[in-house]
Amino acid sequence: MSAATISAPVQAHSPDGRIGLRANLRHIGALARRNMLQIKQDPESMFDAVLMPIIFILLFTYVFGGSIAGKGNEKEYVNYLVPGLMAMMGMNIAMAVGTGVNDDFKKGVMDRFRTMPIARSSVLIAKIVVEVGRMLIACAILLTMGFILGLTVSTSVLHLLAAVALAMVFGASLMWIFILLGLAMKTPQAVQGVAMLILMPLQFGSSVFAPTARMPGWLEAFTDYNPLSNLADAARNLINGGPVAHSVWMTLGWSVAITVVTAPLAVAKFRSKT
Repeated sequence: MSAATISAPVQAHSPDGRIGLRANLRHIGALARRNMLQIKQDPESMFDAVLMPIIFILLFTYVFGGSIAGKGNEKEYVNYLVPGLMAMMGMNIAMAVGTGVNDDFKKGVMDRFRTMPIARSSVLIAKIVVEVGRMLIACAILLTMGFILGLTVSTSVLHLLAAVALAMVFGASLMWIFILLGLAMKTPQAVQGVAMLILMPLQFGSSVFAPTARMPGWLEAFTDYNPLSNLADAARNLINGGPVAHSVWMTLGWSVAITVVTAPLAVAKFRSKT
């Protein structure tokens, strides 16, 4: 779907020039369809969402599982690992949003959108809507692989769905960070490089792959404030049972704070980028 395709319905706005909620939602829907058609035309762009969960769960289960849970107890490690990987999937897929936005600017697509009478935020929100869909696919594949390898849900299906929803909320908030990076950096390669500098400490300095009790004191203190640890712990307790209030509220707090700070900055950068 080209940018011209969404030009028909964009005239519905108030007399003072402000775009109403219904029109804004229509624009987001049209732009989201455009992004989904791009994926249909380029199915290779789904490889990360489809293959990454499979590779990660197999790799970490059989590389780390024996060392952490003891040889022969890899199935026990699966119950620890899968909730952590749910948290990590969001970060890795969120990175693709920044490179996609940067690439669209280089192709001139974003310049075309900015000439149209649509809310600037709708372009970015549509990106996030589609990427959340990719996250759901990745999460479904991850859980399927987890059940094959021995994952058990000690609570209920509702608790499992709550863990998935929490991962989606946090992942969506992270996308604003990577959109801002995509708008600030000159090339997709630069976006990926800076993103990896953010991802690596957060992923490995967390409780995603291993308990933090044996970490050095300074690193354990870092993991306590690492939002990825809070999300991993929340998802883990929702699935395996345990206290969830603190980690859930911390994750939601981080999600709100990240969105409140970075979303306006991303929209402002989108308006001013040349």
